[in-house]
Amino acid sequence: MLKGKTAVITGAARGIGREIAFRFAEQGADVAAIYSGSRDAAEELCEKIRALGRKASSYRCDVSNPDDVKETIVRIRSDFDGIDILVNNAGITKDLLIPQMKEEDFDRVLNVNLKGAFHMIRQTYMIFARKRAGRIINISSVSGLIGGAGQANYSAAKAGLIGLTKSVARELAGRNVTCNAIAPGLIDTSMTREMNQQAKEHILETIPMKRIGQAGDVANLALFLASDLSGYITGEVIRVDGGLCM
Repeated sequence: MLKGKTAVITGAARGIGREIAFRFAEQGADVAAIYSGSRDAAEELCEKIRALGRKASSYRCDVSNPDDVKETIVRIRSDFDGIDILVNNAGITKDLLIPQMKEEDFDRVLNVNLKGAFHMIRQTYMIFARKRAGRIINISSVSGLIGGAGQANYSAAKAGLIGLTKSVARELAGRNVTCNAIAPGLIDTSMTREMNQQAKEHILETIPMKRIGQAGDVANLALFLASDLSGYITGEVIRVDGGLCM
């Protein structure tokens, strides 16, 4: 489905980003894996992708830093033939109720989860526009649709990412470039494993399918949105939540 394509994926070293990167490679894509934490995890992913016969390189980058993003995209363009797909997956949480939330924690979550996607899109925008083709996929969250107690910063960032998705979709639609958002619900990742168990059980009770989702559930949708099969879909927000928000 993605033969001959190059995908740039942020937050690729673990969780949903890792699953998307590997799924894309299985379907023929070369992968530029951007990470901010564990170099070993990113390199392990790249080794697995290379074992499939695909090209893969890892890049350490703080997506909240516009200069860092610019330099990273320059390196990727030098290492790969082009960029066909961008997946903005990098994200962090710093959950607290509003009275206890520090301003720097509010800012940090918005800077990574929202502005990070903006920086990545800004540096790849003209690449897609000039070639009149491309796929941009933003990983939002159901928290951006319904809000989350103790997640004012995270919910605001993910809601902002939905607005960003729609604006980018309108700007690039005439260039045959699509931009869509995926809104996962409760997905089994290292981030959700750190959640309070009582809060997690409460969410599970409200999920009609009565189970937690897997990273592969999100990766399957990302693969569709990255492929030619989704060529007439843009500006959409698609939930992967077991019916949580229906």
